[in-house]
Amino acid sequence: MKHLKNTKILILPFAILLFLSFSTAHKFYVSVTNIEYSEDDKAFQITSRIFIDDLDKLLSERYGIQAKLATPNESNLADGYIEKYFRSRFVVTLDGKPVKYTFLGKRYDTDVAICYLEIPNVNLTEVKTMSIQNEVLTDLFEEQKNVVHIKWNGKKKSFVLIKENNKGMLNL
Repeated sequence: MKHLKNTKILILPFAILLFLSFSTAHKFYVSVTNIEYSEDDKAFQITSRIFIDDLDKLLSERYGIQAKLATPNESNLADGYIEKYFRSRFVVTLDGKPVKYTFLGKRYDTDVAICYLEIPNVNLTEVKTMSIQNEVLTDLFEEQKNVVHIKWNGKKKSFVLIKENNKGMLNL
């Protein structure tokens, strides 16, 4: 009986360790970008949702700043570096020509940073093709996936972009 009790004592910690190893959450690397054409504003309005901790880590590793996003001690430099990063990793082309966009800012929703961009003065009747290159976070996380949804004139197209396939194109 004593031998059985000792065996239970030895097996219990092993069983707990085994159970915990299967229940640990695996980090999910994804961003979601919505691009919608506003007929009223004659502009493409873009929102990009990125996990705050991933963006914070990126700013630290790429630019050496401790941004402390979504905290009372957030760096005053954060928005400037987020904009700089977007300009280097997120490119929109209309009819084969890169277009400039305005970085309007960001806000936080729970554990996500929502970044706002806009491509103003777009006459959609004159545009034939649109291409999106989204490499956001793919330089830091191998498993990163960037989902892009585009809406215009009642139509919708979606892409899942990864490091090896970072560009989506559509005919408008």
